[in-house]
Amino acid sequence: MQEIGKALIIFGIILVGLGVLLTFVNKIPYLGRLPGDILVEKKNFTFYFPITTSILISIVLSIIFWLWSRR
Repeated sequence: MQEIGKALIIFGIILVGLGVLLTFVNKIPYLGRLPGDILVEKKNFTFYFPITTSILISIVLSIIFWLWSRR
């Protein structure tokens, strides 16, 4: 039962961190407008695929999780 409690606390902390991140993500310069991000704008259609931003976030998260797993 203690394991479930610890897991719920960790999940809650992750959710709070994600909420804070989503609140301030607009204030991070160039995030979502990096070279390599695909933007197609037509008359009635807009397609946006932030490939470079996704790769950058993936690398940062991989480093964070790798460092965390070494602890």
